[in-house]
Amino acid sequence: MPELSRRRALTAAAALATAAGVTTVTALTASASEDPRHPQHAGHPEHPERSEHTGHSGHDQHAPASFDEVYKGRLIQGRPAAGGAHQHHGGGYAVFVDDIELHVMRNADGSWISVVSHYDPVPTPRAVARAAVDELQGAALLPFPAN
Repeated sequence: MPELSRRRALTAAAALATAAGVTTVTALTASASEDPRHPQHAGHPEHPERSEHTGHSGHDQHAPASFDEVYKGRLIQGRPAAGGAHQHHGGGYAVFVDDIELHVMRNADGSWISVVSHYDPVPTPRAVARAAVDELQGAALLPFPAN
């Protein structure tokens, strides 16, 4: 029988901890999807209208409305993102200030932030565009290089 080294003992402990964590997460997820207090989970029998999950970048019934306005002398626009726009963080929604895309991100709680006002979450894409204009104080928005 091979001798039990410290490396093998730590590897075995890590594997057991990972297995226990996966089991716990799976159990919690299963119980949450059966909880009537959480109707947002897909396939809930009491909420068949929510049975289709659109995914991270899909368009759903909660997509923000488009806007096109002049705010403090700057043209701000927001609309569902076309195929060429960076869609990962914005949830399929694009915001522009003077025809330059403002990189936005939708947070888990539904609030929005941008690269210009990253630490000030706001409720809508229109509000994030206005906050960016306020923060820019007349400076030009530079394009954000999306990787």
